[in-house]
Amino acid sequence: MQVLDGGRPARGDRRRDEDTEPPPQRRSRARSEETEPEPRRRTTAAKAEGRGRTVDGRKGTAEGRRGPAEDGERQQRRTPERGRSQPTRTTAGAGRTRATANPRRGTQARSETRGVRSETRSGRPVARTERPGARTERSESRLDPRTVRTRPANRRPAPSVPAEPPKLANSTRRLRLGTVLALVLFVSIGVRLVVLQVMDSPAEAESLLKQREKRLTELVLPAPRGSILDRSGKVLAHSVEARFVYADPTLVVNPQQVATQLSPLLGVPESTLVQLMAKKKRPGGGESRFEYLARGVDIAVANRIDKLDLPGIGSDRDERRDVPGADLAANLIGFTGADHTGLEGIEARYNNLLRGTDGKKVYERGQGKLNKEIPGGYNRETPAAPGSSVQLTIDRDLQFEVQRYLSQYMEDVNATVAGAVVIDIKTGEVLAQASYPTYNAQKPFDYKWTERDDAVSSVITDPGSTHKAFTIGAALQEGVITPETQIPVGGALMLGGVPFTDTHNFARGTKLTVAQILAYSSNIGTIQIGQKLGKEKLYEYQQKFGLGRATDEGMPGESSGRLLEPSEWSGSAYGSVPIGHSVDATLLQMAAGYAAIANDGVYIQPHLIKATVSGKDGKVTPTAPPETHEVLSPGVAQELREMMEAVVDAKGATGTKAKVDGYRIAGKTGTGKLLVDGQYTSHNAGSFIGMAPAEAPRFVIGVFADVPNGTGGDVAAPAFSKMMSAALLHYRVPPSGSPAPKFDWKD
Repeated sequence: MQVLDGGRPARGDRRRDEDTEPPPQRRSRARSEETEPEPRRRTTAAKAEGRGRTVDGRKGTAEGRRGPAEDGERQQRRTPERGRSQPTRTTAGAGRTRATANPRRGTQARSETRGVRSETRSGRPVARTERPGARTERSESRLDPRTVRTRPANRRPAPSVPAEPPKLANSTRRLRLGTVLALVLFVSIGVRLVVLQVMDSPAEAESLLKQREKRLTELVLPAPRGSILDRSGKVLAHSVEARFVYADPTLVVNPQQVATQLSPLLGVPESTLVQLMAKKKRPGGGESRFEYLARGVDIAVANRIDKLDLPGIGSDRDERRDVPGADLAANLIGFTGADHTGLEGIEARYNNLLRGTDGKKVYERGQGKLNKEIPGGYNRETPAAPGSSVQLTIDRDLQFEVQRYLSQYMEDVNATVAGAVVIDIKTGEVLAQASYPTYNAQKPFDYKWTERDDAVSSVITDPGSTHKAFTIGAALQEGVITPETQIPVGGALMLGGVPFTDTHNFARGTKLTVAQILAYSSNIGTIQIGQKLGKEKLYEYQQKFGLGRATDEGMPGESSGRLLEPSEWSGSAYGSVPIGHSVDATLLQMAAGYAAIANDGVYIQPHLIKATVSGKDGKVTPTAPPETHEVLSPGVAQELREMMEAVVDAKGATGTKAKVDGYRIAGKTGTGKLLVDGQYTSHNAGSFIGMAPAEAPRFVIGVFADVPNGTGGDVAAPAFSKMMSAALLHYRVPPSGSPAPKFDWKD
């Protein structure tokens, strides 16, 4: 194009000139065109019209005359569907508006943008559109009509240079900017946290804590309490599902009115409920928002309370202690309080093991009508750890039989208190331990505390004649007597100014064998054997037989009894101690000493706890082996057992009512006094302790009763007979295979 036009760009194609001009020059020319005087612009337009040309350089009408090439371009721009020209034509321009005066057409306004031009002819706007990228056919500046030329008909328009695409944003710069903004944000948060935790004043921190505490509710999650089981795993006491009812004092509207509604349902006095629902401060500060109103509530009762929809009153899952056997082993098992804390018996002794660890739930609650847990609010829950179960050595079935016979016989003899215990002599396990009177462990507070005592381990008596077996056993072991030794009896002994006599009227000078002394429970004969043994040795063997200290069988509040040390003996003590007076002991201690005689002279600590069962994984952990020690040699123990058989089999002996058909029985009767608050009562504490089968003992059973009148042979021996028969039958112990020794003495 430059060659055809003499080496210079054509004037009619100013777009290309402008594209190549530096921006400052284009801006300068544009300003000069905008400031051109109006008359000059009109003159130019008039000249152009005078020559019959339009402003775009064509002759003729407003449409102008077209050349063949232009007609071809028009044909290409026709709409295919309608076959006519489009009313809009696009041109490439610089985006200026130009007005041209035309006397015949009126004012023609032209608005040109890059790629779009709009013309107004005769007051009507006409839009013409050209193809994108088409070259402008005329100059965009002021043109002399003489220099305006139409495009040759045989000349194709030169292709226009496509516009340079816009530059994209720099991704690296954006990434750096985003990183800087993120770092600034995190630094700001960190600085604020430091300010809140370190730099804020204590008053502000305390204010924040108080605001939070007002929204926090602390709910105790009770731990499931372990069960108490018998030796075979049968339930003696366990927990069943129940509900606890609680109050949020900050939300209770009318405490007195609410207490009136709840009192008959919960069985709690109104005054107590009002105090519980009163607003109060917690020990650590802040208002209390949780108070137990009742625990162990029946599910049906809790549902009725929930239906009342009382503000600030609610219920949740809880447990209630249940004792299926009611009074079965109640004096052993004990009971729990309203807060599931053991108060008596095994429940109290092993409370920490049975109870477990309560959990806790702390969460945010709304106020007023929004008194619900706030979703997404603070919520911290510590699960409760269940308690472990305790497995006893008690046999539930045997316990039932022993307890039944004890109650039956003690009612017949008007006993005020009584007890019975069954010990497996090979293991020291307590298979049954019953008390009279008993009580219903489901309603413990309906009974006096004296009725809830375990008589076997807590009631102290002087054992009386049952102690004579210890004195004679120690003398046999020390060799001061033999089974054939004869002791003169008859008359009375004065020791320390106190007379000692026998209940049998023996003539003065009568001699009794050791077996006869046991059979007829001779005080005179036993005192003389004790004198042969000496007080130091007797005291030593008393301790070996387990007297003077608690057995630690597993019951709380077990009495240790009391022994009179040799230095404390008075003149009368030489007579009272050997026959079981001036000695304080429990039935459990005495029965454990007899179990040593039955076990070939080896003492085994009696115990009630067989194992513990984990509440988490059910793992069974046996208890530690019981303490053992030797008291008598096996030969001496056997000799003593044979002589004790005379107490049951000899004619006129004190324990004939203790016989059990088919079995050899060895034992001893006793009559002492019950000790209450350091003083002996006027009643008799009658007892019988025996073993069977005598030739190879399996069980030792001890029975005692505090009665207005009667001896051990009268009130305790008959009950022993029934209990021993039940134990032998329950454990299917074969009858004795050898006959009992012959005792044909004359009364």
